[in-house]
Amino acid sequence: MQRNEIEAAFGLKCAAGYDQQWSKLAPLRDALHLLLGAVLADLRDDARVLCVGAGTGPELIDLARRHPGWTFTAVEPSAPMLDVCRQKAEECGVASRCVFHNGYLDSLPAAEPFDAATALLVSQFLLDRSARADFFREIAQRLRPGGWLIGSDLAADTASPAYRGLLEVWWRVMRTADASPEGLDRMRAAYDRDVAILPPDEVAAIVSAGGFDAPVRFFQAGLIHAWFARRTAPDGGT
Repeated sequence: MQRNEIEAAFGLKCAAGYDQQWSKLAPLRDALHLLLGAVLADLRDDARVLCVGAGTGPELIDLARRHPGWTFTAVEPSAPMLDVCRQKAEECGVASRCVFHNGYLDSLPAAEPFDAATALLVSQFLLDRSARADFFREIAQRLRPGGWLIGSDLAADTASPAYRGLLEVWWRVMRTADASPEGLDRMRAAYDRDVAILPPDEVAAIVSAGGFDAPVRFFQAGLIHAWFARRTAPDGGT
């Protein structure tokens, strides 16, 4: 998807009901957040965390509640989605520890390197593989050497005989979110046109090409896969 398409897809109408629409799928989100928190549990007490494509901020809010000394920078191209994220942070009393940037990484002002970054269900919208690797490279450049990346994306071997069965189960899950038949049709079309669903090993290779050590897949729920990886140090260490 192009930048203008991403911003249009996640505009005001989407942002207003986004959390409510997907509330019935909260168990999937919560399971990912549980494991994400375990990966980052040993960060320093004053860690700086970059949330790329923060959306309405679910992982930011979860981590901020658990770690009162951490600070966060939320990067989100959709102004309405970022407004929801900011409002939730204010309601939870964590906004004073957050920076909210409406835009992309290339417009984020330079700052002290981050200890960790999240990019959940973001890179899948970059259809060009080199652009997808560049996306992770931009994140790596914002991290200290050895800093953590937590990334998740829709992933599957779409040429595999097993994919059809997995996809049918996935659509059943989507129907539990009260998606209308028309909404499901739009989602199916988007998967074919706007989402780069690649085999998990290929996604991991793209992450590595962006400047990270070999990613470790630590989570799968249906089509959602998640990895953690550390930024490659200049000397090859961590």
